[in-house]
Amino acid sequence: MKFGKALVFVLVLAIITGALYIGNEQEKKTETKKKDWALVIHGGAGTISKDKPDSVVKAYKNDLSEALAVGEEILKNGGSALDAVENVINYLENNPKFNAGKGAVFTHDGGHELDAAMMVGNTREAGTITGVKTVKNPISLARLVMENSKHVMFAGDGAEKYADKFELERVNQDYFFTEHRHKAWKRALKREKQEDAQSSVIDLSPEELKQKYGTVGAVAVDKEGQIVAGTSTGGMTNKKFGRVGDVPIIGSGTYASDVVAVSMTGWGEKIMRAVSGHTVSAYMKHKPASIEEAGNYLLEDVLDKGDAGMIGVDKKGNIFMGMNTQGMFRGASDSEGNREVAIWK
Repeated sequence: MKFGKALVFVLVLAIITGALYIGNEQEKKTETKKKDWALVIHGGAGTISKDKPDSVVKAYKNDLSEALAVGEEILKNGGSALDAVENVINYLENNPKFNAGKGAVFTHDGGHELDAAMMVGNTREAGTITGVKTVKNPISLARLVMENSKHVMFAGDGAEKYADKFELERVNQDYFFTEHRHKAWKRALKREKQEDAQSSVIDLSPEELKQKYGTVGAVAVDKEGQIVAGTSTGGMTNKKFGRVGDVPIIGSGTYASDVVAVSMTGWGEKIMRAVSGHTVSAYMKHKPASIEEAGNYLLEDVLDKGDAGMIGVDKKGNIFMGMNTQGMFRGASDSEGNREVAIWK
């Protein structure tokens, strides 16, 4: 009888020891030396043709590299992740190649409605705006909402009125016009007319699904440990009736917690349904898991193939750039001299 009790005790002890070992191994996976700073950016994900002329590919990579340089300069000199994220996204918003700010797509009615969001993970402060029409750099308005308002989100006319309180650069709708976006809008209207489609914008044609999504975003962690996510977009071509995508929805397309900052790009409705940003953070916290494991879980197990791309940085400066699409305009840099700009897998 005593031998039996002793055996049971040994077995229980072995199980507990094994569980502790597994737990310690999981913790080791996420334990790395903190980098002084790290920065990751994206300029949209989707089916990006590899048949693009070399000159076009080079131009995109040069622009991504310049955007990285904007943030690097701030972070190298001890600046904040907040400033780095805002200034990188300002650069991308001012670049007509990307679907944010100057290069925003056309709505069904032939206008431009812009969304943006910013969040600081350490404090969970956040600011988002949706449906603005006259703000040159929406990410800057999102930051002002975060820092100056007791509210988190302003929409449409309300966001415009809130912008009136500050010395933000304002533009008319003509500023956002680009020829390639205009042609894409005309093609979308023609398809809609041919198909006699009265469905919502999420019922996309195969041709529309092949288009890259041009949302821009940046995530960063600085020397002080501040961790920030920001995203800006013109939305989806031919979007209708006040449609709001994932970008300004905290926890979906933009999210930062005390462990990770995430910015998404892709099919907004799918990203929202998965509460993607928060899903990554929760997976890291409660699994526990590394940023790579959490990002792959979202893209491979939660979302469907072709839905999205994701960038992220954890509190130690570990980065993630992943997608279940063919490509994503992206780049990353850190204090240890690692630097990358890429488009395809």
